[in-house]
Amino acid sequence: MSLDRRTFLMMLGAASVAGPAGALPMFKGEARPFSRLWLKQEAARLAGEDYQPMPEVDQSWRDLTYDQYRALVFDTKKSLWSDTDRAFQMDLFHPGLYFPRPIEINVVEGDEARTLAFDLTLFKRYKQFPKELVDKAMDEDPMDSKLGYSGLRLRHELSKPGKFEEFMVFQGASYFRAIATGQNYGLSARGLALNTGDAAGEEFPEFTRFWVEAPGEDASEIIVHALLDGPSTTGAYSFTITPGAPAHVAVEATLYPRTELTHVGIAPLTSMFLFDQTNRTRFDDFREAVHDSEGLLVYNGAGEMLWRPLANPATLQVSSFVDDNPRGFGLMQRAREVEDFADLEAHYHNRPSLWITPDGGWGRGSVTLVEIPADKEIYDNIVAYWRPREPLAAGQEHDFAYQMHWGGEPEGVRPVARVLNSRIGKGYDKTKPYSIIAVDFADHEAFGTEEKDLDGITRFIGANRGEVTEGVLQRNPGTGGVRLAFKFEPGEATSAEFRVQLVKDGKSLTEVWLYRWTA
Repeated sequence: MSLDRRTFLMMLGAASVAGPAGALPMFKGEARPFSRLWLKQEAARLAGEDYQPMPEVDQSWRDLTYDQYRALVFDTKKSLWSDTDRAFQMDLFHPGLYFPRPIEINVVEGDEARTLAFDLTLFKRYKQFPKELVDKAMDEDPMDSKLGYSGLRLRHELSKPGKFEEFMVFQGASYFRAIATGQNYGLSARGLALNTGDAAGEEFPEFTRFWVEAPGEDASEIIVHALLDGPSTTGAYSFTITPGAPAHVAVEATLYPRTELTHVGIAPLTSMFLFDQTNRTRFDDFREAVHDSEGLLVYNGAGEMLWRPLANPATLQVSSFVDDNPRGFGLMQRAREVEDFADLEAHYHNRPSLWITPDGGWGRGSVTLVEIPADKEIYDNIVAYWRPREPLAAGQEHDFAYQMHWGGEPEGVRPVARVLNSRIGKGYDKTKPYSIIAVDFADHEAFGTEEKDLDGITRFIGANRGEVTEGVLQRNPGTGGVRLAFKFEPGEATSAEFRVQLVKDGKSLTEVWLYRWTA
């Protein structure tokens, strides 16, 4: 006998059919064995077959407008595990618009997993959402629906008991994002980046199936597994997630390339940078700055801390920081005062930084920064990732593991003075053919307390094109640190690479400031 969806839902409500994880979700099919070993074997099996993308939902769902899509909202009172004493809850996202391919979401209890069936009664419909789409979906067989979820959101008691607040989302291709307690969402991460910035175009493999391990009552972490699939590779991913300040995610990734991966990005980060004090004159905007991240921080294998302010270039630009066994890298948001942005709506000052710490040696390669021109803050135009020097061979298993810290600055790294701000522009005389570059550093014990204490500090200012002065180093009462300002005259140059550093007695006092200037 085939049941229509309405009848099936009424039967569920009457019988309180739940499965192993609670009383709210619908499951379809029988429970199946699950383990990380099985997931790796499944990814390896798929890699030996031709790529088959997940089917798309009906065109009417794909044609939803942005406002229509947002008018069908998950009811958090019906979150998975909300009727239990478990330490976490999970919400679900419906498909459509930017998310045309539904994914499979499974709940793991012990060593068995069951698949969630798509259930529209978990969502609240507002008038902007087409009623006919809901009516049609409700009349379909729930066990054979072509609809499905497009992602998931995790909640935990972050600030007080009984209040479950969101801290992490998986949705769209292999994208996911997290926040520390009290922060607003900003930059995103991905499972994998392929051919980013290449002329032939970028490939976006997708997380097609998830397995979420049901947490216990006293759990402080939750584990999510995902299967990656795309034309060039499959992958088995496991995320051990600990919310808090910072939010911590331990990632285990195993790739099974279908073809040789010559340009692969491990631990890719995606963010937005429109303008700050380095390019403020290009934008007629009442705000001081607009960005989710302001700089790339690299702790390289040689023990140097590199700071590269982000740019919004006129043309695509790619920067590679060659390294051997990097100690860490990430996209940082250092401006933390409301008036740093003067934006009372977007709360850019409260966006997370994201720091990546490799587990084990990653060998030779480069931290790669891709900067894409953007004229609006709705575009994610910044990508950073680790690119292995050697291609990843097809038909083999490739393991990567790393730690992610979502929140503020990385802890326990080399104690040098941070770059607080970077400013570039004309000086008093706007007719002169040079720019002033001012780099503000945080305080350091070697700076002393008197102006004369700065005399023994060596200023390294280098540029591969144009002319630079020796610079002026002075205390900055506005920051409590010091400022190094110098003149740059480009001459006929249309671009230049800078390297700036403060040193005393052969030891670095500051992060190494790197920047690519373009005319």
